[in-house]
Amino acid sequence: MTLRSCTAADLPAIQAIYAHAVRFGSASFELEPPDLAEMTRRWRALDEGGFPYLVAVRGTEVLGYAYAGPYRPRPAYRAVVENSVYVAPGAQGEGVGRALLAALVATAEEQGFRQMIAVIGDSANIASIALHRAAGFEDAGIFRSVGWKHGRWLDSVLMQRALGPGDQAPLEGPPPEA
Repeated sequence: MTLRSCTAADLPAIQAIYAHAVRFGSASFELEPPDLAEMTRRWRALDEGGFPYLVAVRGTEVLGYAYAGPYRPRPAYRAVVENSVYVAPGAQGEGVGRALLAALVATAEEQGFRQMIAVIGDSANIASIALHRAAGFEDAGIFRSVGWKHGRWLDSVLMQRALGPGDQAPLEGPPPEA
């Protein structure tokens, strides 16, 4: 398995991975999978904004992807990113998510971000919660029953991890590329 920056050529596989997650999972609260044009627009916005967007590949097969994007648009949040990690159904349980999240954290730290937020769809998503805990994320709260999908109410689990010096040093100089 190799980790690298996402390219436009990876987007059809990413769209397929995400479509499966939307249709059958609770990690995303989207109800209909976005098409390739929309996934391309989203990737381009993050890429042009200087945010990390990584893929895990084996040969030419995309096994999973992870990215960090702005947590909120207001300038005071400029050092905070929110992460997303998705793994192809056939590659789950092989350490792909763990490798992607570790690389995403390292890349975001190198870029000067100070906090990473995980907004995990549903408190029953034990694998994602465990993945984030293993990567140093701490519980930050739960919004109970805020999403309706697959005929049931879903929670949003919030987790947080400091990056670099976190809040132990002031934010100096220009804001991180965002």
